[in-house]
Order: sequence, then C-alpha cells, then structure tokens
Amino acid sequence: MAGGRSAAVRVGSLVLIGVLAACSGGKDKEPNLENFTAEEIYKRGEYELEVGNPRRPNTALKYFSEVERLYPYSEWAKRALIMEAYAQHKAKRYEDARASAQRFIDTYPGDEDAAYAKYLLALSYYDQIDEVGRDQGLTFQALQALRDVIEQYPESDYARSAMLKFDLAFDHLAAKEMEIGRYYLKQGNYTAAINRFRVVVEQFQTTTQTPEALMRLVEAYLSLGLRDEAQTAGAILGHNFQSSPFYEDAYKRLKKEGLEPEVKGDNWLTVVYRQVIKGEWL
Repeated sequence: MAGGRSAAVRVGSLVLIGVLAACSGGKDKEPNLENFTAEEIYKRGEYELEVGNPRRPNTALKYFSEVERLYPYSEWAKRALIMEAYAQHKAKRYEDARASAQRFIDTYPGDEDAAYAKYLLALSYYDQIDEVGRDQGLTFQALQALRDVIEQYPESDYARSAMLKFDLAFDHLAAKEMEIGRYYLKQGNYTAAINRFRVVVEQFQTTTQTPEALMRLVEAYLSLGLRDEAQTAGAILGHNFQSSPFYEDAYKRLKKEGLEPEVKGDNWLTVVYRQVIKGEWL
C-alpha cells in the first residue's frame, strides 16, 4: 500500500471503539456483523492483527472476508482484499496469500496498492525458502515474482526490498549447487563436483558462493592432475578475491604442488579469466 504496507496494520479510529464495545457485551455470542458498517468490520479486522496473538491473523481474516461478502462493491471491500492477502501471509498460509494477492491484481490492476499486492505475492514464495536442502522450484518462482516487482514497479517502495531479496534468493540457488558439489568432492567424484562448481562460477558469479567455488575447483582439478585448470582457477580467485580465506587455502594447495596461481592452457577457465580482465565478468 502507498507509504509502505509492511506497517499496514493500524488500530482504527473512534469507530473501532464503538465496535469493540458492542462486541464485548457477550464473549460467547458472536455479534451479527450485518448490523455494522463496512468500515467498522474492516477496522475490527485491523485490530485483530494489531493485537499480536499468533491466532489473530485467522480471526482477522473472518472480518475482512465479511467486508467483501456484505459490501462487495465498496472501497472497504477493496481494502479488505489486500488485507486478506496480508493476514494470510502473516498466518503463513502462503498459497492462500498468493491467491488473494493475485485476485487483487486481476481485479484492480491500476490501483496504487497493486504494487504491494505483487510484492506480497513474491514474498509468499520467498518466505518459504527456509533451507538450502528444499526443492528449488520455490526459489525460481520467488526470483521471477521478485523480478516482476522490480521491473513493473521500479519507483515503488517495494522495489528496493525486492532487489535485496532477489540477490539473497539468487545466492540461495548458488548455495544449493555448492552443497551438491561439496558432496561429490567428498565422495571423490571430481568430475561431477567440477560440473557443479562450474555452474556457480559461470551462472552465479555475483553471489557470495563464487570464492569457495573457485577454491574447490583448484582442489578438484589438482586431485585429477589437471594442473593448468587448477592454476587458472587460482589466478581468477586471486584476481578477484585475494583477501578471501578461500584464496589463502587455494594458494597453499598450489604451492604444495610447486605451482603458482596463473593462467595456463586453453580451457573454460581461461575464457573466464579473459572476461575478468576485460571487465565483462563480476
């Protein structure tokens, strides 16, 4: 929402006080919401979110959905729909949050809150990326949804946050490649390990995983006796990450074999090195 919907939940005006007073008359009896205005019901939903009880988002959803049911063509119904998406996300009902956010986008594509709805949709994917070992399908979906926010609403309050989360999700994919590569390396399957580390170097070169990927390439190539590739990987690592502990490790491994980090031979790593020198990489 305009001005930043991450702080979207605020206790309503004096109207809310009247609603709460009416509802508190009987704790065991649910008030007949048809007797209240759309604004009153909506603000009760906001109050439920503001309270902070973990179960409150689900309670708030009831009020927002009632606004839509009882006053479907009102301005409050539009607000209630975006708050449904927010409450569902807060309750970790991510699929429901995506559905509500998409419904808002489809129904009100030109509304000022469409950017927030698109951001919520992306966030509902992003917040499910909780560990490297999970299926990466959600990560790819998060990246696409975050890209949509950045490209479609570059001037919005959400573009900057989306860019940060995009970088983190991108790093997450690289971390998955590294996890698998390290497993293969430990098993002595050097060719398979190299393939994974190469993906990081070529496709995820802007992530934090790149220095380790280069060091692991030095390790794997030395294990296979491929000295040119090992030296070139060390040269790239030294050129871009000389202060990294991964470079120190790679340098020691090369020195142990009587080698120096330098470009040698004609292989995929020499191509990468030339790109580095030309400033076309990293």
